[in-house]
Amino acid sequence: MSRVVSFSTDNEFADNLDDLVKKSGYQNRSRFIRDASIYFADLQQRGPLEGMKDEEVVEGIIIVYYQHGIEKKLLNIRHSNGLKVTSYNHSCLEHSHTCVDAMHAFGTALQYRMVIEKLQNTPNVDKVTFVSAPMREEGCC
Repeated sequence: MSRVVSFSTDNEFADNLDDLVKKSGYQNRSRFIRDASIYFADLQQRGPLEGMKDEEVVEGIIIVYYQHGIEKKLLNIRHSNGLKVTSYNHSCLEHSHTCVDAMHAFGTALQYRMVIEKLQNTPNVDKVTFVSAPMREEGCC
């Protein structure tokens, strides 16, 4: 079920909204505003990982781009007593000639920061990115 929610804005924003929606890859203005609102609210409430309290429980995905030679370090992360890795995926990217692993995990902000810092300071790691899951009070799962 849906309902109409309207809001006021300045003329410049209103004039540029449809272009912003298209440039962001959306075909629907309502979905764009919904997703932008949820993202902004989550960021305002929890902030980035770097600013979260050490004990804050976080769920998300760590994405690691690397060259061969660090697989043992990744295996150690997957089987450590730190982050609880619940899903793991490995791919070899032909165009960029790099490997990428995605680890869906659950743990504290401190545990995430420690793992990310360790990976960022590992030779042959090209890039480490973290995407936190949105927080909800209720939902499908």
